[in-house]
Amino acid sequence: MTPLQENIQTATTRIAEYLAEHQTATSWKLKIMFRLSSSVLYLALGALLSQGKISLVADGINYHVTWGQQPASVPPAAPIQENM
Repeated sequence: MTPLQENIQTATTRIAEYLAEHQTATSWKLKIMFRLSSSVLYLALGALLSQGKISLVADGINYHVTWGQQPASVPPAAPIQENM
């Protein structure tokens, strides 16, 4: 296993353990708390998302990360009509 793969695996485990206890966090909080590079953070979050262990909801440049829950589906917004 390469050092990058080890870093991703370690981050995935640490994030999973934190979220199992606290249920929710922002991507920024996880990045700062575990001192992760953006690349390692998002690869670890992607691994957890693909395993169905977390859900992500975008909020500007951050994500709200929730452990073990799927967000309620939100219907798409109606298109904006312009007055001409």
